[in-house]
This record gives sequence, structure tokens and C-alpha cells, in this order.
Amino acid sequence: MPVAIPALTPGRLARPDGAVIHYEVGGEGPVVVFAHGLGGNHLSWWQSAPVFAAHNRVIVFSHRGFAPSTAPGGVADPQLFAGDLIALLDHLAVSRAVIIGQSMGGWTCVETALAAPDRVAGLVMACTTGSFDYDRFGDPGVAAWRQKMPAVLADLSARGIHRAAGARMAEDNPPLHALYQGIDRLTYGLDKEEVGKRIRTLRVRGAADAARMTCPALFVIGSEDPLICPRGIELVADTWPQARTHLVAEAGHSVYFERAALFNQLVAEFLVSIRWA
Repeated sequence: MPVAIPALTPGRLARPDGAVIHYEVGGEGPVVVFAHGLGGNHLSWWQSAPVFAAHNRVIVFSHRGFAPSTAPGGVADPQLFAGDLIALLDHLAVSRAVIIGQSMGGWTCVETALAAPDRVAGLVMACTTGSFDYDRFGDPGVAAWRQKMPAVLADLSARGIHRAAGARMAEDNPPLHALYQGIDRLTYGLDKEEVGKRIRTLRVRGAADAARMTCPALFVIGSEDPLICPRGIELVADTWPQARTHLVAEAGHSVYFERAALFNQLVAEFLVSIRWA
């Protein structure tokens, strides 16, 4: 007999300042929350949410300002992302969850774990260090990466390739790349360059905050990531008390999208290892 795929049910959470957070929830079991990156929204997790909803209660949401969520004046202030997520957990009566954050979603992961550590059972940091600064280490590998990447990003732009998707996705799987671009375009009118600048100014956390990141964590790293330095992710992970890393060869900034089956496997193994699923 065919196994039924759990359906995700949409909802809207109104925030006191007038923002409205779109979310979808489905499945039963320990709670897993997915927080998307700058180029996405709740739809970015189309390859992961249904898989985990078979054994978990899954929550996907769009950050404020990212369609179909809204933000006052159309300004998506990253300093409010963690508060929005904690309010969403309250709204859905979730006492504790594992949070999976891609790129910008890593800021949401970190700030939620620091603000409400009792609510976070574990973190998956996908191609991100969140608000942790990796330039502070003075590592030559990071310096070399920073010197090289502007030319790489300029080349991607000239070729019409989404920089968070990468050349390998565009060349090996053009329909997948087109879908990535289409999801990004759904948030029409949001100044994503400004949002990017704002999240980068929040990348100030260091050793003292690292000592407070006591929940289990998995850092998934794309070896060809042109946006978040792979070596920088390793350096930050080494400072967290219970963090491990997994480097995915021949993958860019969006491992979860480009190599979804492997990403899902890594997350599933992590959930088992922390006895959360």
C-alpha cells in the first residue's frame, strides 16, 4: 500500500510591528525548523521538508520581508529574525526544536540559540557561520579566498548564473538552477543588497559567544562556496563546544538545493546522533 506523504498546512503569524510571517507545518514527532537564505523563502526546502515530515514535525517559514511574508515599509531587518522565530515557536506551542539554517538563516540559528538556548536542541549550519566572524582569526586561507572570490562572483554575474547556486548547478542541472532563480524572484522589490549588508554588519561574534553555543551543531560546507569561506566555517566550528563539520566536494553555496539527497542524509544522521529523532 502506498505511503501517504504528510501535507504541510499554511499559516500566518502577525507580529506586533505589523510584519506577517508566513509558515507551513506538517508531520508528527520531534520538531525540525528550516530557515532559508537570502536567495530563497519557505519554498527553498521543497526537497527536504516533505522528507523529514515523514518522521518529524516540520516547520518552514519565510523570513520577514521575504514573500509571502511581509515587513513594515518593506524593510527586512535581520536583527528581528530570531525574535520572529521564537514567536513562531510560541505560536505553534513548540518547546524545543532543531533549527536548520542556510546562509542568512544561519544568523537566525545563532541568534535564536543565544537568546533562547533552552528552545534549541541542535543546529545545522548550512554554508554559514551566521553572526560569527571568521576574519578575526587572521587565517591565510581565508585571506586567499577573499582575494580570489570577487573575480569568481563577477564571472558568475556576467554569465547570468545565480551566485548562490553556482556554475556547477547551472551547467549540470539547468532546470534546477532556473528553479532557484525563480524562487529568488518571488521576493520582488526587496532590496536584498541592503539586507546582505545588514547581516554582514552583524557578523561580530567571537570566542565568548562561541563558548555559549553549547547545543550539538553540524556545519555543512560546500567546497566551492564563493559566498561564505569554507575555511572560515571550519575555523568557527572549531570554537563551538559540540560542533562537527562535513565538507561536500564539488558543491557551491547551496548544498541543500544542489545535493539534496546527501544533505538530507547528513541531517538525518545528525538527528539520530543527538537522539532527537
